[in-house]
Amino acid sequence: MSSTDGNSSFIAYIDESGDEGFSFPGSSEWFVLSALILRRENELEAVKVLDGVKALLKKEPRRPLHFRKLEHHQRVAYVDAIATQRARMRTISILVHKPSITDVDTFTQKYLLYRYTTRMLLERVSWFCRDHRRDDDDGDGTVDVIFSNRKNMSYEDIRTYLDVLQARGDTRIDWSVVRREKVHSLPHDQRRGLQIVDAVASSYWYALNPNAYGHTEDRYARILHPLAYAKQRKHVGYGVKFFPAEAEALIAAESRFAWVRELVGGRVWT
Repeated sequence: MSSTDGNSSFIAYIDESGDEGFSFPGSSEWFVLSALILRRENELEAVKVLDGVKALLKKEPRRPLHFRKLEHHQRVAYVDAIATQRARMRTISILVHKPSITDVDTFTQKYLLYRYTTRMLLERVSWFCRDHRRDDDDGDGTVDVIFSNRKNMSYEDIRTYLDVLQARGDTRIDWSVVRREKVHSLPHDQRRGLQIVDAVASSYWYALNPNAYGHTEDRYARILHPLAYAKQRKHVGYGVKFFPAEAEALIAAESRFAWVRELVGGRVWT
């Protein structure tokens, strides 16, 4: 299934940054999975921001943008433009510090880390959509979930995984919002929303993962942070979710995570 049915109230575009490997050094220290949530009625207006970015950067309108292929000053301009759409967009990012995961044998199974991170992401997507339903909405209160297509990965497996979670009943996904038949995948170049969420996931990845010289770049994440989902003004656990809890000491101690401490304040798991 690769098309959306049109009667959902929301659309959530999903993309990742980083890898799921546990071979250090070599694998990325952090894995990031992000969602961009839009009301269906606002989607076309909201994603037009990408057209303006391409014009500003003098990029071919029909060619997809890839955040990592841009230069630093272009990335700043890109996220600046996305940040102007705060009234129409919300983001959710699950930030996984792989070296802090204690049950490594479990998560080295193929795609298991991706699936578990998807579970945490869809929980928060469902909460946001549930809490922002409107009586005057023509949709049915559900969300179309559109993943950026990953090579060699079956999205029918993701739908089956959701079936298992729903049957077990031990997840906090609101199943009145997330339905397995509304989970799709599309190539990066087929939806502007997928290109925008690529920028979101990559922005958090650059803020967390050190480059070859040991430096991180948190400017992009700082610019986009106002778009992060917050409940009662609290971003932690909602628009920004860190996993596992064992990484808290690292974030509290290291200077490269000062942006986290400044933006979310205090403990990142409370």
